[in-house]
Amino acid sequence: MRAMVLRAPGQALVEEARPMPEPGPFDLLLKVRACAVCRTDLHVVDGDLKHPHLPIVPGHEIVGEVIAKGPEVTGFAAGDRVGVPWLGGVCGHCFYCRHDMENLCDTPVFTGYQRDGGFATHVVADHRFCFHLPDGYDDVAIAPLLCAGLIGHRALSMAGACDTLGLYGFGAAAHIIAQIARASGTRVFAFTRPGDTEAQMFARSLGAEWAGGSGEAPPEALDAAIIFAPVGALVPEALARVRKGGSVVCAGIHMSDIPSFPYDLLWGERRILSVANLTRADARDFLALAGRTKIETRTRTYGLAEANQALDDLRGGRLQGAAVLVP
Repeated sequence: MRAMVLRAPGQALVEEARPMPEPGPFDLLLKVRACAVCRTDLHVVDGDLKHPHLPIVPGHEIVGEVIAKGPEVTGFAAGDRVGVPWLGGVCGHCFYCRHDMENLCDTPVFTGYQRDGGFATHVVADHRFCFHLPDGYDDVAIAPLLCAGLIGHRALSMAGACDTLGLYGFGAAAHIIAQIARASGTRVFAFTRPGDTEAQMFARSLGAEWAGGSGEAPPEALDAAIIFAPVGALVPEALARVRKGGSVVCAGIHMSDIPSFPYDLLWGERRILSVANLTRADARDFLALAGRTKIETRTRTYGLAEANQALDDLRGGRLQGAAVLVP
């Protein structure tokens, strides 16, 4: 097999030839058919997320084909198309696991962070954290749903019922969630990097009724806002745009420091919430929704050896939608 390997944070990935891995008792051995590139992968590579299990193969939006399985695997057969997300394992016995909050497990395992991920031709994954994928999507189109879609949908749920929704950072997650929100009748307002007229046109093409720079005021107050961009300064900005009783949901796994802001912005029972990882129930619910509601993903494909270029394009804001590696 071949893999793109991170040996030290801040360094470029290195392509390596490796022996084909053997699946453990509960594992699937998958041939990787596509793997989307997530901003979390970028945070791992750039060293924003501490203590990765090095050397590590990044990638946690994996579409794979089962080619072998361990003796304890049930529910999967050779040839099945499956998805592998960020959450790759939990302890099952801590307070959070016992109270249906496995996304907050004290000792979790994350794909592409503690166990090798999908920037490779093959990957091993625990079948208990893999999912059958709905029909109607090709491999490249469905790959971004496995994190951008999953985390975005959890963030949308945490925002609560709303008529007007602001999305800060119109990238892979926002372009998926905008479609889901619009399908339920929610009015979407998109906030992009100042002056990024191309991203604003993209947002309008997906149903946003207004799009502008992050420092601009929308035409009316928002019921809720979701921040996908890893920029802490957007928190007080979003608080200033939501009405009393509104919510600001921080959807990234990493964000720069939030600056101080006057209490008046928070007063009026406004709330700031964070989204941490996902649960398997999240994945089942969202993939069922994706099977019922056609989601159009905007993607740009790269070969496996072009993983560093894909990461750099994401880092530089040169993507609309999601980058996807196709080994």
